[in-house]
Amino acid sequence: MAHINRAAPGVDQYIPLNEPGVGIPYSNEAHAANASLPKLFQPLTLKDMTFHNRVWVSPMCQYSSDNGHATDWHFVHLGGFATRGLGAICLEATSVVPEGRISPEDAGLWTDTQIPPLQRIVSFAHSQGGSKIGIQLSHAGRKASTLAPWINGDLARTRHVPRSVALKDENGWPDEEDSWIKSVERCKTIGFDFIEIHAAHGYLLHEFLSPVSNVRTDQYGGKSLENRMRFPLRLIKRIRSHWDKPLFVRLSATDWKESPEKDETGGPDAWNSWGIEQSKTFVARLKDLGIDLVDVTTGGNYHGQQIAAGAGYQVPFAADIKQAVPDIPVGAVGMITDAKVANGYLEAGKADVVFLARELIRNPNWVFRAAIELGVAVKPANQYERGWTEMFSKK
Repeated sequence: MAHINRAAPGVDQYIPLNEPGVGIPYSNEAHAANASLPKLFQPLTLKDMTFHNRVWVSPMCQYSSDNGHATDWHFVHLGGFATRGLGAICLEATSVVPEGRISPEDAGLWTDTQIPPLQRIVSFAHSQGGSKIGIQLSHAGRKASTLAPWINGDLARTRHVPRSVALKDENGWPDEEDSWIKSVERCKTIGFDFIEIHAAHGYLLHEFLSPVSNVRTDQYGGKSLENRMRFPLRLIKRIRSHWDKPLFVRLSATDWKESPEKDETGGPDAWNSWGIEQSKTFVARLKDLGIDLVDVTTGGNYHGQQIAAGAGYQVPFAADIKQAVPDIPVGAVGMITDAKVANGYLEAGKADVVFLARELIRNPNWVFRAAIELGVAVKPANQYERGWTEMFSKK
């Protein structure tokens, strides 16, 4: 019988086939300990797509794109996560128009020339047989045209401002607008597994939602929650009609404004900041539109925000939304570092998945380490098996 090192299908070069896919638990027959998986390693199915575990890569701006085009940095950065067993990988905030980028070096999907480098990344991720890979579509709104943080930090010391705007001669841009739907169509061509819409952190859609930033006097603004939700809901509904794979929305559950979410006058139009109660209403409306998951973060819209950061500090917001709208899966974020604690959040029903970012930068092998701590045997990449053989030996 011939023994052939088979190739992964659908890739334009030779890459070894992983069976099972990277990060997927071995069968019970091979590893008895896998008969009862902790929640963190149980699969999650959304819209007929199964994610093999619940540890997902949060979008991380890299400030490394070439006029919106992904580069080899992105291939290495994102491809590395695919070789390390994450359930899902979400690309960084990717602008639907040039002027919607956060910084001049941010990712974009406003032209067809940006498709091939992303297709290369998606193809490689799929070749590993485990991770699903998606993209966060975004428009930075009033927070667009700023400088990369390591440049901004230097200028903040000389310009004496907390955040520096990229001027025209620093590759900045004027204020212009265009459509999101063409970017969604490009996502289809690229082959992404899911899309996340960025409605958090003070960017365009969050700016509409919050009375801190939305001071319009027409049907799209003001104190009225219905008015402020109007444009985000209309846009997301339209995107849903063009995208039949899983669709997520990231939202900030609060502006961290010291004053109460409502002022003392009471009534339906007495909101003076964005907070958890309005977030619950918004998420309920997203559920009605057929959104498959909400990714719950906080802040980024109010200049005076005072955030009490600490381990898992944003999880209670996800838990509140999960309790209020139980029929929509929820993702939790916020300094989640410990595997047993992360699994505890899921087992307690506070969230359905956890999104990690900085902890994955510090420890790209977090999934494998978590598997060891929780007594799960998962498949490493073929090329890395020798480094994990003893830890995942048959039991």
